[in-house]
Amino acid sequence: MFPRIYLALDNCFASKRWAAPLEWMQIARDCDIHYIEASADNECDPLYTPPDALSAWREAVLSATQSTGVKVANLYSGHGTYATLGLAHPDSRVRDHIQHRWLEPMIGLAQSLDAGLGFFCHAFSQAILADPAQYAAAVDDLIRRLGELAAYAQGVDLSSLSVEQMYTPHQIPWTIAGAEQIMREAFRQTGAPLYITLDTGHQVGQQHFQRPSPLPSPPAPLPFAADSGERGEAKSHPYMFAQPEDGDLYAWLRRLGGYSPIIHLQQTDGTESKHKPFSAANNAKGIVEPKRVLQALYEAYISPAVDGLPPRCESIYLTLELFSGTMDKPESILSMIHESAACWRKYVPKDGVTLDELST
Repeated sequence: MFPRIYLALDNCFASKRWAAPLEWMQIARDCDIHYIEASADNECDPLYTPPDALSAWREAVLSATQSTGVKVANLYSGHGTYATLGLAHPDSRVRDHIQHRWLEPMIGLAQSLDAGLGFFCHAFSQAILADPAQYAAAVDDLIRRLGELAAYAQGVDLSSLSVEQMYTPHQIPWTIAGAEQIMREAFRQTGAPLYITLDTGHQVGQQHFQRPSPLPSPPAPLPFAADSGERGEAKSHPYMFAQPEDGDLYAWLRRLGGYSPIIHLQQTDGTESKHKPFSAANNAKGIVEPKRVLQALYEAYISPAVDGLPPRCESIYLTLELFSGTMDKPESILSMIHESAACWRKYVPKDGVTLDELST
């Protein structure tokens, strides 16, 4: 069965400019976008917003939906939690706080809006990365917590929960195999589905962490260890290295696109992840091609399901995640949103159409 595809817009572009739900919903509607990913950065972060204010925000969202016809399809964590060690902090009190005082309230808020939730709230320090035993224990604890969050989300009937794919060893999942491991193990432990959010620009870091080539066999014994340096680290710290396909956007989509209810769209030339718009100039040198994205997703669904992972997604929100700068003029921000939305509407002309219809 092929999923239904929706074009959505992350409202992070509007942070500190168009903060009211009615404002960013009207901007989306004017761009012919009817689904929003609401970023915690835009005035709905439990860290900064008291519960009664969050309730008022929720009511403003529901009212704006009635006025505009635009719906919040997903909530998403923002820079506040991205800037911390969060769920992988060495202090369990911090891990508990992020899990129970941040993510669980966000799950509840998303469910009350009939929306899903995507997030990234963890990172490993260099001290943890340097010690294989500590790293293994930290990964186990992280996956356990992710599984518990998936079970909590299933218990309140959340539509989907997904952790975002990243691009360096200290922020997992950053490899295809690692993403599969997290989803498989969390699902095995709880029976509750945990998915991933793919981002079209998050394959740029893996090229800097490739495994070194094997040393040739020496003609005679060497006076030093042949596996010293990077080659030794590849054996003792295998989690620090990526495979070539981990740096390939389309390899991720073909393998795991079916397990990504949210796919963040940004244009990139393959060397940086700056969340650029889909302007004519950027598209001319960009590697993110809408037709290829849809084709790769189609190939994901006609391929056999990956063993041990949760059921493949029935809906996928292709979500424009475009960052605006402090010095950007409001009219320039609105222009990039309009141009990017128009670019993708050529390939997703109607929301809710099945993937096979868009790919033929």
